[in-house]
Amino acid sequence: MAGDLGSRQADLLRQAGEALARLDAPGAIRLLDQADAIGPTHNGVLNRSVALRLQGDFVGSLALIDRALSMEPYDFVALLAKGALLEKIGRGKAAAEVYRNALKIAPPRDRCPPAVLKQLDYASEFVRTHAQALRDHMLAEVAGLRGAVDPETLDRFDEGLEIYAGLKSAPKQEPILLNYPRLPAIPFYDRTLFPWLGELEGATQMIQDELTALVETELDRFAPYIQYPPEAPVNQWGELNHSLKWSSLFLWKDGAKQDDICDRCPGTAALLDRLPMAHQDDFAPTAVFSALQPHTHIPPHTGSANVRLLCHLPLILPGPARFRVGNTTRDWKMGQAWVFDDTIEHEAWNDADALRVILIFDVWNPYLAESEKALITAMMKAQRRFMAN
Repeated sequence: MAGDLGSRQADLLRQAGEALARLDAPGAIRLLDQADAIGPTHNGVLNRSVALRLQGDFVGSLALIDRALSMEPYDFVALLAKGALLEKIGRGKAAAEVYRNALKIAPPRDRCPPAVLKQLDYASEFVRTHAQALRDHMLAEVAGLRGAVDPETLDRFDEGLEIYAGLKSAPKQEPILLNYPRLPAIPFYDRTLFPWLGELEGATQMIQDELTALVETELDRFAPYIQYPPEAPVNQWGELNHSLKWSSLFLWKDGAKQDDICDRCPGTAALLDRLPMAHQDDFAPTAVFSALQPHTHIPPHTGSANVRLLCHLPLILPGPARFRVGNTTRDWKMGQAWVFDDTIEHEAWNDADALRVILIFDVWNPYLAESEKALITAMMKAQRRFMAN
């Protein structure tokens, strides 16, 4: 008997769906009344909500959507419908929040039918527009206080405001190898933490001269930076895999000094020896001349471990070139170095018509204790030995 009732109810719900497809709301409600007499269902509540919406009863329809969500809270289609109903009754700000929640739990786009994709795109644009309006409102409200804040602090505040408005996500560390706890997620670090930056920048001309000689005589030693084996998934690296569009010449590689290259640029090698690079046997430092061909983009990626930071010094800069870490994008400028956390998503562009080359090397995160560095290195070496056995 129970099976017969279930089959009867399923048939009634199917017929109600067909009636709704014909925009026959009264007919659908009659069928739903019969189905509900057998027992309440999530599908039945949703269909009744659609019927009331077709009849212009948006408040009643919204109440039924909430009832359906009480039965299945993670029904993203119901959330989309709720957002649309909130819009209909003039509650746009509440609609934006509901749309945002729906987008968080939506399935991958390749699993969504075209009609749902259209709804998702609409919801995404609605959320973005709402976030922009919120940003503009907050900026207007705080405008009178901005003049008392220094530019660097103001830049951080503006990023925080856009994160608060929902236009940006907070930068986060996503290391491939080691995510060490209690280290701050700072895209570009304060220069005052690295007093040796002045010495590095002051040596720009010397490094450039040695690099020029290397480019003239050892250009064939520059190798593709990305070199995945044939069986490995390349993901975003398809265009740059085994490509000289992004190439490198190592002075140090995974903790090993490349003597043949260092001998050809003795001034640069001596400078690096004086700088506090992150020395970890078999892991670091790495120091490399990184060359990017004209109009080439290095896609978003993250580095290996947040215990180390990277330093960049531009050496050949024929035109505009950009670098993004988290939400912050900067232009390289000759003679100016920076230190950043490469475990935060970053990407680079050479927008110029000629080759761009920078010096890259890694240094310890300044928030680590000296004794801690030896512990971390020993831990990482122990992990490698364990995995090798």
